Amino acid sequence: MKTIDTRIKGKYNPLIIIMEAILLSAKGTSLEIITDSKDIFKETKAYLIDKEIGFREIYDEDKITLQFKV
Repeated sequence: MKTIDTRIKGKYNPLIIIMEAILLSAKGTSLEIITDSKDIFKETKAYLIDKEIGFREIYDEDKITLQFKV
């Protein structure tokens, strides 16, 4: 499983990093997105729903995780 942790601040918007991971991953690849931003979570979730990609939501004290296969 490939993990993308958006809590680590980089020079790009986390949504760009997430979309890059989704679009460049081979079909069947398992991805895990970890975020502490409700906005990033909502946008990613909306994209997955639009593309009919099933996902699992995991809520922890200070983070939200989305797990899915592309």
